[in-house]
Amino acid sequence: MNDDSLLQMLSRVRSGELSPEQALESLRLLPYEDLGFAKLDHHRGLRTGVPEVVFCQGKAVFHTVEIVQRLQEHSGHVLATRAVPEVFAAIRDAGIDATYHELARIVEVGERVPSAIPPDRYVLVAAAGTSDLAVAEEAAIIAEALGSPVRRLYDVGVAGIHRLLDHSRDVMEANAIVVVAGMEGALASVVGGLASAPVIACPTSVGYGASFNGLAALLTMLNSCASGVAVVNIDNGFGAGYMAHVINARTGGPA
Repeated sequence: MNDDSLLQMLSRVRSGELSPEQALESLRLLPYEDLGFAKLDHHRGLRTGVPEVVFCQGKAVFHTVEIVQRLQEHSGHVLATRAVPEVFAAIRDAGIDATYHELARIVEVGERVPSAIPPDRYVLVAAAGTSDLAVAEEAAIIAEALGSPVRRLYDVGVAGIHRLLDHSRDVMEANAIVVVAGMEGALASVVGGLASAPVIACPTSVGYGASFNGLAALLTMLNSCASGVAVVNIDNGFGAGYMAHVINARTGGPA
């Protein structure tokens, strides 16, 4: 449950459409609902503005479906990350209207809340190579679903830096930037040197042997000489997109 859904419920009580007893029954499940195998944080939307997001990897499919069902009943809009096609099919088979963002591996249930953020106050998601797009799309879809306008800038790695410089205005006018890169991860430092906006660097596990499944890119980003670069975990597109949205939603525009 978020602020909007709680206000709607209170309005329904005031109009007589919903009885106080029915409203009380809904509120009983705050701050969480215990399903035995999971404790659903229905209060999170009220605390943070964003309802709980489901991480599907490692969960039994039938557990994921029940979690999504219960969250949707309370918040209306649910995001489920690291969802394989089998999970999406099971959610749809349960009669839940859902969209599958295949490349990002995200299932989205319900309608997005209209955003109050103007389109020129955007998050830029930049990816070094096509191999990084799954993580980049995870970041982009998350930021969009939470309400931020998003622009994508893909295949702009440092091996052909002119491709990035052709879009320098997009970089300099962004309100928050996610940089997704594997291999040596140098793109984050380059973007950090061009942008006034905060840069959230997201290393990916893409690369040959000595990239150590993203460790090389992670260390490069952590040791960036550019100011204003922060780093999330390897392949954590969700964390990068979420943080970029939070920054975008709470700030005005480029410095």
